Amino acid sequence: MNQLLKHKSVGVAEHWRMLLWLLAAQIMVAFIGRSLGPLGVLIGIDLSLSKAQIGLLPSALFLGQSISSIPAGFIVDRIGSRKLLLIISICTGFSFLLITMVSQFAVVIVLIVIGGLGYGAMHPVTNRGIIYWFSLKQRGTAMGIKQTGITAGAALASLLLLPASVAYGWRPVLFFACLLLLIVGILAFKGYRDSLEAAPTGKGSIGNQFKSLIQLFRHKGLLLVSLSATGLNGSQMTLTTYLVLFAHEHFKYSIVMSGMLLLISELSGSAGRVAWGIISDRIFNGKRTIILIIIAIITAFCSIIVTVLPVQTPFIMLAPIISLFGFAISGFNGIWMNLASELVPKELAGISSGFTILFGSAGVVIMPPLFGYLIDRSGSYVYGWLFISGLMMVVLILLFTLKKQSHPVSGLSNS
Repeated sequence: MNQLLKHKSVGVAEHWRMLLWLLAAQIMVAFIGRSLGPLGVLIGIDLSLSKAQIGLLPSALFLGQSISSIPAGFIVDRIGSRKLLLIISICTGFSFLLITMVSQFAVVIVLIVIGGLGYGAMHPVTNRGIIYWFSLKQRGTAMGIKQTGITAGAALASLLLLPASVAYGWRPVLFFACLLLLIVGILAFKGYRDSLEAAPTGKGSIGNQFKSLIQLFRHKGLLLVSLSATGLNGSQMTLTTYLVLFAHEHFKYSIVMSGMLLLISELSGSAGRVAWGIISDRIFNGKRTIILIIIAIITAFCSIIVTVLPVQTPFIMLAPIISLFGFAISGFNGIWMNLASELVPKELAGISSGFTILFGSAGVVIMPPLFGYLIDRSGSYVYGWLFISGLMMVVLILLFTLKKQSHPVSGLSNS
């Protein structure tokens, strides 16, 4: 009996240790990829970019993500997560390192797309690890913790990269940040291992996996989740991309103070990813759809509020609103990833993540530059934020349609 208890405690500790490696890799890839938000204003000044062109920077990242998400899902289901953690770090690290050496906007966009290949692959790779290492009633919390790596990486970029770039220039600061990503990628490769249940076998033909992909397109529940993620993900990246510019130009805050608002938003998003997961697991018994509905309502509310605030609004009044905004729209990802993964059998967790990320990436490719275009054309941020609130209405229709369905979550419970 004592040996059994000891073995069980070691196994549980192993779960959380593997989660830490997944989290470390997720943080560093996001630290680089999501640096485009806080550094966008400085890159825009350096390259003389319009608002719409600044919006194309994250769009390029997520274009790369959309290209890699499904292939990465195929690959991780065949070979496991460990090797891909290193490949992803190298892909994103080297591409962004090269960005610091060029000044042509077109070349920068191409390199960001390449970096996006690694950024996008990180999701199915780490999601598969969570699905296999944790039970159904632990996944919401574990996925929420892992997903905080994205907002934590973005928060660190606001906290560290933006002030350092104002002082020393964005190019050398980003260069050294990329070196740090490569180091962490090597350490994660050495420290992480796939669970025995998820041990890669290399089995399954490409034809069979392609048939699985076709089946996913016919899965109504997964399609509704993925279409909802298009609006939610696009709105999240719009907030991240334009918050610094919005605060700097509309409220006349300094760039550093505007960056602090982005930091508050990302930290709140990190808290949201854990909190929403815990709420889903413990209060709603693993149900995810209702959480996404609540998040969409809060997002619509906040996007309307920021349109009516006067330009004299003090920082201390705006900060709580932005905190709630980030808590909702930057906190939804873990719930989304869980729901998409739990709608299908475990062995399809990687490709289902890639499938839904493809839709989520479409929102990020389209919405930030569209938001910027509305600003360029109108000269005001009002129409952009109203666009986000209208988008949330569409998302709510999709989610309520999903909620009416009685679909199984991994065959164990209902969402």
